[in-house]
Amino acid sequence: MKSILITGASGGIGLATAERFLTEGWRVGLVARSADRLEEIAARHENAVALPADVTDAEGLEAAFEAFGELDVLFNNAGMFGKAAPIDEIAIADWEQVMMVNLHGMFLAARLAFGRMRAQGRGGRIINNGSISAHTPRPGSVCYTTTKHAITGLTKSLSLDGRELGICCGQIDIGNAETEMVARLKEANPGTKTMDVSNAAAAVWHMVNVTPEANVLFMTVMANRMPFVGRG
Repeated sequence: MKSILITGASGGIGLATAERFLTEGWRVGLVARSADRLEEIAARHENAVALPADVTDAEGLEAAFEAFGELDVLFNNAGMFGKAAPIDEIAIADWEQVMMVNLHGMFLAARLAFGRMRAQGRGGRIINNGSISAHTPRPGSVCYTTTKHAITGLTKSLSLDGRELGICCGQIDIGNAETEMVARLKEANPGTKTMDVSNAAAAVWHMVNVTPEANVLFMTVMANRMPFVGRG
């Protein structure tokens, strides 16, 4: 049975992706801070493993990876938007929180997955959740946008360093999948165009299942009517 570990698996894109892989018969490791929520999901699926951990906690995250064991794929998904405001209205603590979750946490998870795949000796795949903001920001998104640009650098570096080891790394840049986070954005901007979150899960499924000699380095999947290209 193939295995995937998903961070930020208790809701949104992470949960939708977990449910897709569970339905397809994969063994799925569910990482998030909410132990109760993960146990609830795992209770419905015999091939799901609840791994409560905070992605910013290096020791706790390592323990989760150790508990899960063999690993074919990491979906490096956990993230947060943070306060929406111009840079001079962002508290240092708010900046540090977003950096810790979106960048430090993704580095820690990628580091653990890369090391495990290297030791296993059969390659693997790491899929980083970037964002449309890795290309074009929303107003007032300096913390989130900065981290997502950094994830693009992480993706390229992992892809290069993993090349001779058979460890492929790709990035999915998602625009306005209907999640709890995007729902909050819609409250502030009622005209926001969204798409069903299952489209993001289907895109991850495709990226993972290309043939071994192929890698989807970057994929953009977005709500068709959201302003991204052109004048917006």
